[in-house]
Amino acid sequence: MRPVVWRPPAEPSLAEQAVIKAVRRAKLFVFLRLHRHELFDERFQAELAGAYVDSPKGQPPVPPARLALATILQAYTKVSDDEVIEATVMDRRWQLVLDCLGAEEPPFSKGTLVGFRKRLIERSLDRRLVERTVELAAATKGFGARALRAALDSSPLWGAGRVEDTFNLMGHALRKALGVIAAVQGRGQAAGTAVIAEQARAPELAASSLKAALDADWDDPAARDAALAQVLGLLGQVEAFIAGQAGGEAAAAAVAVARQVRDQDVDLSGPAPALRRGVAKDRRISVEDSQMRHGRKSRSVLFDGYKRHVLRDLDTGLVPAVGITPANAPEASVTGDITADLDAAGRTLAELHIDRAYLASALVRDRGPDLQIFCKAWRVRNTGGRYAKNQFALDFTAGQLTCPAGASMRFEPGKTVHFPKDTCAACPLRARCTASSNGRSVAIHPDEALLAELRHRQQTPEGRAKLRERVAVEHALAHVGHWQGRRARYLGTRKNLFDLRRVAAVHNLHVIARQSTAHGYPLAA
Repeated sequence: MRPVVWRPPAEPSLAEQAVIKAVRRAKLFVFLRLHRHELFDERFQAELAGAYVDSPKGQPPVPPARLALATILQAYTKVSDDEVIEATVMDRRWQLVLDCLGAEEPPFSKGTLVGFRKRLIERSLDRRLVERTVELAAATKGFGARALRAALDSSPLWGAGRVEDTFNLMGHALRKALGVIAAVQGRGQAAGTAVIAEQARAPELAASSLKAALDADWDDPAARDAALAQVLGLLGQVEAFIAGQAGGEAAAAAVAVARQVRDQDVDLSGPAPALRRGVAKDRRISVEDSQMRHGRKSRSVLFDGYKRHVLRDLDTGLVPAVGITPANAPEASVTGDITADLDAAGRTLAELHIDRAYLASALVRDRGPDLQIFCKAWRVRNTGGRYAKNQFALDFTAGQLTCPAGASMRFEPGKTVHFPKDTCAACPLRARCTASSNGRSVAIHPDEALLAELRHRQQTPEGRAKLRERVAVEHALAHVGHWQGRRARYLGTRKNLFDLRRVAAVHNLHVIARQSTAHGYPLAA
């Protein structure tokens, strides 16, 4: 059966009014109680109900609006699934919002909550949670439909998976494969894996740390290479062992992870296997979370996991779109997802305030004439005190590049202009321009016109003031980080995107509540 429409009372009862009066902090509970019927109107509830398959048998599912509210409160209070179920019975603020004041039994089970979250993710309805908060904001006089002036920035999100070195990554994967065989045979987790490890003639894999079991002098290159050869031998033994076992196909997935680590981290081209120098591109760093990556916030600040990206409306403070990427992905790679979210909500951008990491994005490269970009331009380097590129005149209409001495050449965006060496050799300004016997060359960026505009703008007080507006997105990132935390709650990009989206909904609800209270804007009935 399809879920029923949830129609809790709009007006608080006397008992609810007493709870509302008692809430001193955590005012979002009160706001959600007073405006839950507006956030989850019947149209939105019908969308949520569409995630459930209609069936002639069974009891109607818990109203999805109630589960969605619990999902938002979970992000707000930063609690686990078990603690959500506990709060529905023990915390009167949760009961106030979920319309179960005084309940002695939870209104839904943990499995129901987990299943609802799965449905939200599968149908991208978590994006609709963010959109609904923006639509709710539009129902006040303080917000309205218009092209956005928005800023985009990112911050690190440490992954939930354990990061290990090459030896322990392979040992973890192989131990997991043996654990699958143990589970199929009905054995316990730790003791069963130890038994299966003995059967596979790989007792070292029963230890929690493979490096500890190998007990090598890791500072001695020869001992380290010998241990690596031993680990590769264990990989071969486990692979041969699981081939004839019940559950071997399931265990093969874990062995494939060990092979992936071997292929990315081990050099097999020499007379003996050795660890590769440097880090393989897109290197896997965790067995449990295949999408976590090494990342770099700056030259000195490293992190492992993901980047969260937040787009903040500079005029309202709302967050209409967010994105998650692996930590090693360029910032520019997220803008396709941001654009998709904006398109789905029918929103357009009038201004985009970014840092230089996003300049290479498709959002900037393929922008229309109505979108203005505000960003600090890349610094023009002036080697040896010679003429820099910005001292050459660029005529973008005619496609002409003119040097300080007056010589002109045709140019194309994305290509390099080479002035004739004879012209440069005879030029009286040659010593101040180039030391090359082949003449001066000037690289033209694919979006050189934008960079020239940005450089010109940041030379003016008005332009520098405009650049300072971007700092507002850093405040939004701090708020989002407060609720989501420094470390990811889930494994994988998609689940962490879900978490970021519901946190963005919490942020937006705070903004709406604050603005509505400050200016007395009533929400639509």
